[in-house]
Amino acid sequence: MTIEKEVLMTKRPDRRILSNIPDPENMRSLIDRRGASYQQAEVDVADVNELFRLQSLSLRYITRFPVKVSKLKSAIKFYSEDISVTGILIYSDTANVFECDEILTLAFKIPGGAMPEGYEANVKLKGKIIRTFTKEVDGETRYYYACEFLQSLNQYMQKKRWGLSIFVASLVLLLATLTVMLMRAESVIYFKFNKSLYLYSLIAAAFLISRYVFGMFYRTVRINPQYEPAVSIIIPVFNEEKWIQRTILSCMNQYYPVDKLEVIVVDDCSTDDTKRKADEIAELIHQEGERFKTKERLIVHQLPQNGGKREALIAGVHMAKHDLVVFVDSDSFLEPNAIRNLVQPFQDEKMGGVAGRTEVENKFTNALTKLQTVRYYIAFRIMKAAESWFDAVTCLSGPLSCYRKDLVLQNEEAWLNQKFLGQPATFGDDRSMTNYILKTHRTTYQDNAVCSTIVPSDTKSFLSQQMRWKRSWLRESLRAFTFMWKKEPFMFLFFIIGLIVPIAAPVVVVYNLIWVPITQSIFPRTFLLGLLLMAMLMSLAHLYFRRSKLWSFGFIFVLFYEFVLLWQMPVAWVTFWKSTWGTRETPQDVLEREKKLERKARRKKKWAFRNAGEKNE
Repeated sequence: MTIEKEVLMTKRPDRRILSNIPDPENMRSLIDRRGASYQQAEVDVADVNELFRLQSLSLRYITRFPVKVSKLKSAIKFYSEDISVTGILIYSDTANVFECDEILTLAFKIPGGAMPEGYEANVKLKGKIIRTFTKEVDGETRYYYACEFLQSLNQYMQKKRWGLSIFVASLVLLLATLTVMLMRAESVIYFKFNKSLYLYSLIAAAFLISRYVFGMFYRTVRINPQYEPAVSIIIPVFNEEKWIQRTILSCMNQYYPVDKLEVIVVDDCSTDDTKRKADEIAELIHQEGERFKTKERLIVHQLPQNGGKREALIAGVHMAKHDLVVFVDSDSFLEPNAIRNLVQPFQDEKMGGVAGRTEVENKFTNALTKLQTVRYYIAFRIMKAAESWFDAVTCLSGPLSCYRKDLVLQNEEAWLNQKFLGQPATFGDDRSMTNYILKTHRTTYQDNAVCSTIVPSDTKSFLSQQMRWKRSWLRESLRAFTFMWKKEPFMFLFFIIGLIVPIAAPVVVVYNLIWVPITQSIFPRTFLLGLLLMAMLMSLAHLYFRRSKLWSFGFIFVLFYEFVLLWQMPVAWVTFWKSTWGTRETPQDVLEREKKLERKARRKKKWAFRNAGEKNE
């Protein structure tokens, strides 16, 4: 995977590398930046969510797509240079086409990945020219026209698409839920004919609908301006030269007090340029950040030898000065208000860990990343949000999660030396640590603590990742079973059903789609309708919250899961003790590869010996 292959949203860089850190010397004010000034609003600096929203309105995204200007009769071609919610910069190779203050009608199509999810659409609106200039590009003169929209893109999209999306999604979600309930009523009627099948059907439907209901009514813990606990962010990294600089910068550039946030990068003996890249961005940050005390708050440390992700995280925890530690993956990028939101649930002394929301950064790269975009959003905004009702989130995900430092250290030895059936547990570190924390404390989910991550964009890496996740899920679910019964009774029931349904799913699919049609000559209409309704719930929930055209990939994901990913589960049943990653060179992967080469060499030697014997005869 290379950067060139990924479709990534590109923001116009701010002239300041540390643009979001509150200034301890009050030499600048965050609320005077373009987003807030555009709204002409006075924003309390402590209200970082409102500040982030206002600043987001004026972020400019670098683009290049054709723009039609209806006022022109000649065939002059215009292209976009950048676009924001409030305006667009266009250019052509023809001089003096327009003057300042002219009103133009602009028509263009915003492609996926040019702006945040939900803006991909055909647009036609009026804009006023507020500035013109020329610039030499590749030896040619370009004539630029900066246009301010008379109606913001937000208002335009709300009127043309977003409002309709919410209405349609709400209506169809209601109809889909009623249909599922009607079908389950049918299951009750026919229960006596096949108790096992219809019992599974009833349980699965109740489980699914309850999760969506709890998820829909979930609310985040609101920000308490007086609550600012000190935080240490730990970034374990191995061979991540492409993304590590952006990750480090996003962690440093937070709306958080200078004296209460530190970032520790732990390099697990990378064999590429990761360490050099990390040092480069650290030096660049130090050049601007003298008054932000960055030399005291940003540490790049390299382990003496490769020990794995857990060793890197624990090394960072021992170096951490503060009582809360945030684990961030080396290819994940935090929003500026992420840490402020993430720490809020720790006002509850029994809260041991908090997960943030992870979104897909390279969502528009191809169909596979689009599938994962819908899946990620539902997994966090619905599934984790539902578990959060009971303060029992079963996986505090690796891209962004926060723990009490003392709890991590209490479980350090067990976590580092964890084995299952004699094999070291080298992956599933996030779900494993969650189990240690959840055994004695609460865990929750904070939806407005957001990061984005790079997901696999090729099928081989994706399938390896999914197999690894299924193995760790099985292993850690068996561990969690030993203490989840002590939690809230409804949550324990939730957990048991969530364990049974995926494990039994392959058997149920074979029975409904193969056994019944062959033995009884019955078309599996009801089962297929159930799949369709499940896909509708996922897709329409994504449409309701995100108002994005990617919602339709929820249907495709469900089919992809049923006919491809589901069949990894039986393999995971009989191999869930394996400790190889499949996508990175861990010691276990190297050992497994050496064993395969050894077996291959033995087979070759055996065949050579046999062939030699046959020739002698």
